[in-house]
Amino acid sequence: MKLNRFFKASAIASAIVLAACGGDINISEGDIVDNSSVTTNNNGGGDTPTTPTTPDDTKPGQTNSFLSGEVSTALGQTIEVRTISGRLTDADATNGVIELTNDTVWALEGPVFVGNDKADSVTLRIEEGTIILGRTGGDYLVVSRDSEIDVNGTAASPVIMTSLNDVLGDEVGAGQWGGMVILGNAPSTKCPQDGSSCALQVEGVEEGAVFGGTDSADSSGSLRYLVVKYAGFEIAPDNELNGITFGGVGSGTEVDYVQVHANADDGVEFFGGSVNAKHLVLTNIQDDSVDWDNGYNGRLQYVYVEHAADNSDANRGIEGDGDGGDGDAFSKPMVANISIIGNDFDTSDADSEGVLLRDQTGAIIMNMLITGSAGMGECLEMDTDDTVQGNLSDGDIAITNSYIACSEAFKVEDGSVDLNTWFTTTQTGNTLLAFEDRAQLGLNQDGTLTSESALRTGGGNPSTLDSFFTASEFVGAVGDTDWRDGWAFGFGGGTIEVVQSASGCPAGTTTIAAVDGNTNTCEVSGRITSDLRLTNNNIYALSGAVFVGGDNTDSATLTVDPGTVVYGASGNDYLVVSRGSQIVADGTADSPITFTSREHAANGLVDGLANGEAGQWGGMIILGNAYSSKCPTDGTACALQVEGAQEGAVFGGSTNDDNSGTLRYVRVMHGGFEIAPDNELNGITFGGVGSATTVEYLQVHKNADDGVEFFGGFVNARYLVLTGIQDDSVDWDNGYQGKMQYVLVKHADDNSDANRGIEGDGDGGTGPDFSDPMISNMTIIGNTFDTSDADSEGVLLRDQTNAKLYNFVVTGPSGMGECFEADLSDGDTTLEANMASTADTRLIFESSVIACDEAIKDSGTFDQTAWFTGQTGNSFAANQAAVLNGIYTIDATTPTDVTTVDSFFMSVDFIGAVKDADNDWTADWTVGLE
Repeated sequence: MKLNRFFKASAIASAIVLAACGGDINISEGDIVDNSSVTTNNNGGGDTPTTPTTPDDTKPGQTNSFLSGEVSTALGQTIEVRTISGRLTDADATNGVIELTNDTVWALEGPVFVGNDKADSVTLRIEEGTIILGRTGGDYLVVSRDSEIDVNGTAASPVIMTSLNDVLGDEVGAGQWGGMVILGNAPSTKCPQDGSSCALQVEGVEEGAVFGGTDSADSSGSLRYLVVKYAGFEIAPDNELNGITFGGVGSGTEVDYVQVHANADDGVEFFGGSVNAKHLVLTNIQDDSVDWDNGYNGRLQYVYVEHAADNSDANRGIEGDGDGGDGDAFSKPMVANISIIGNDFDTSDADSEGVLLRDQTGAIIMNMLITGSAGMGECLEMDTDDTVQGNLSDGDIAITNSYIACSEAFKVEDGSVDLNTWFTTTQTGNTLLAFEDRAQLGLNQDGTLTSESALRTGGGNPSTLDSFFTASEFVGAVGDTDWRDGWAFGFGGGTIEVVQSASGCPAGTTTIAAVDGNTNTCEVSGRITSDLRLTNNNIYALSGAVFVGGDNTDSATLTVDPGTVVYGASGNDYLVVSRGSQIVADGTADSPITFTSREHAANGLVDGLANGEAGQWGGMIILGNAYSSKCPTDGTACALQVEGAQEGAVFGGSTNDDNSGTLRYVRVMHGGFEIAPDNELNGITFGGVGSATTVEYLQVHKNADDGVEFFGGFVNARYLVLTGIQDDSVDWDNGYQGKMQYVLVKHADDNSDANRGIEGDGDGGTGPDFSDPMISNMTIIGNTFDTSDADSEGVLLRDQTNAKLYNFVVTGPSGMGECFEADLSDGDTTLEANMASTADTRLIFESSVIACDEAIKDSGTFDQTAWFTGQTGNSFAANQAAVLNGIYTIDATTPTDVTTVDSFFMSVDFIGAVKDADNDWTADWTVGLE
């Protein structure tokens, strides 16, 4: 069905964009509009929205006035909700098809059957962007044998099946409605062996919902770009509704790009059949994410399983069995490219685990990744069942080219095959990592792989197993392209969140004149005390100091979608994330998030975003509850005023694993402002930020003060780019103890203002711990800026700091200041003692190369040059050309294996920040590196 004219006019003029990217539920004046806020232009142009037409009673079901009112009130628009119930048959169809369109919200009322069993057959066709809801566990959809369902979602407009609570914006959770059941004519091991017809009752559904037969190629239709949320229901013990149940479904059925999220029972369960599937996302499932039995023998590729981040209910990533039957066949699916990421959930009868294969199953698995948090249960377990144990020996169970990193890798019963030996020796291409070495996986928090991850090329080729599989060489579900992006819930789509005003600005923001003369622009001001999402169809202006939450009160989350632009117009415009609140700015390499100046935004972010001057707006401040050496030591509460912000912006505490959110693929540009001498706004200020905060793929460009400054805290960071910074690129003090890896500093090419690549100190305080960060793989490229009070330099360490520095390249053109200095001129006994020490507390600088006219500046009486050359693996080079080709390392110094230093670090075979063009993690999303 084509989108009607009213639909398109509403999408342009007054869409309610209810989250970031494709997959959001977007409701306009009386219509459900295209689910892509990326392509929706909410700039006030286009046609004037018309009054909704009278409900069309030729459509399936009946208009429900109560639900229409509830949904309309919740979303601030007039919306028709139609309920469908009972059994849909060919008598209700046009040319055998019943269509659910995206200009209506559809509500399931009780069990809704598509067709009778092998009679009155019909096709239920669901248009892209359609929303279907259930209100109770008794509301579910069943597709009978010989009928079909065709879900025609797209990446921009997936079909969403969810709970009424989700649509109304109320509290959501697993089990708020039933789920979907698809029944087919393919074989099951429980089918009769005497030749009589097969009709097996499916679990979770009223009597008469049966499956099974002899047609392995049977077609039940297609599921494409479908998101199923908050479903699952236990009818009775061992009789549950899964997110999607496949009963005897044949290989003629297409399943591609399907997500089940927060389901109370299994995510997807296959009772026999031969249905294949690609691109499955299974998140926050409370029982098994993938479950098979009854002789299932389909194929699955690209399956992403992630248990709930809050460590709530979970069980196995895969539970596979045969589950009885009189036949001699057993389940034997093939699975390629699956990621299973567990959590800490653990009770007496269930915990978060990887894979369990048990009675009467086989499995052929390639390119599997299993890992999780420290409290996760075993990665891999095999039942003592004779079939399973025999299959381990005869090849009917095979796991190849796979990686495991769990606290408990295997669970092995007495007398069973030794899984450690079987996995690491009998099988081919597998890697077993100790849990503390899991950083070597190169796994980002969102399940993607870092550019240096060995898993990118560590896999086998699944197309050698079966023609269904797409050829690949990576391990896990997600390779170079994140196929989840934009449609799956938690990955930019599938959400119902902030209702927007007619202008397209989120509630709580104000429409102002388009900054670039075209794009809808929304002003954000004051204090944000409820969750707010900034979608990428608008540009956002900070007006004054904008606070997210109060100090450990009125906490809120500011979510910023991929591709969003936020600007400030002066040094008075800056963003503060208060203690107890979070920012979730989770961009992508293709759609980074940009915080910049008004001038830059007004000019359309031209020339690769490289234009503009420093100091045109404030910057970003993130405040947390972690340690600072300036916190009181007498037991009183810590509340330290952060520099650069108005009074009351405080940080510090004792929660070192505090979580202030996520900064991923974020650029902060043209900021920095001096409020008063020694009271400046940095590009990003981290005040007492804890280690649970995610910081990776972050750039600060052309900032008037420091690039990033860490006032205490334990926050870690990877993939930092700091370009054209006019003061120190990386600055720490107040007892900062985080870790960093892959840090690239490049002073301005025009030799304009610059200072140090690193300035590290303790900056006073009476706390017991001084600053002691660890940094690996950093490149600092200076310039020739030189004045009486500042010049371009490499690393300066001074009062009350320690550091562990590995695999550095420090260089610049002739005329750059010193590469390294430890400031001992004021008699800092702490720093000098650490340099002279051989204890674990010593200052370390190793496996590094320095190439400057003035390599080391000695201050005090300590011989720093001798100290540097006495460290392991250090050397001096003649000039910049000897160590770097652009930003790429050409020096052949053997790096320190930093995985032995701390589990945060990833294994490397090079020094410096960027190995070469083939491993350039800065590509596509950064600026200023030409």
